[in-house]
Amino acid sequence: MTSILLNGEPVTVDEGTTVEELLDRLDVPPQARGVAVAVDAEVVPRGAWSEHVVADGARVEVLTAIQGG
Repeated sequence: MTSILLNGEPVTVDEGTTVEELLDRLDVPPQARGVAVAVDAEVVPRGAWSEHVVADGARVEVLTAIQGG
C-alpha cells in the first residue's frame, strides 16, 4: 500500500496506482475536458496519465475548470 495526499486529503492506494486510476477513484473520466493533474507540483501531461505511477508520499492535485461568473 502507498500513502499519498490527494487534493489535500490523506489516501491509501495500491502500490503502482497510476494518475488515471486516481481519476477513476474520483469519478473523473480520463477524457473529461478541463481537467489538470499535478504530482508534487509538476503537471502531468494528459497523455502520461495511464503510465504515471504515483509514488509513496506524493502530493496529487486534481483540478477541474468550472465555468461561471
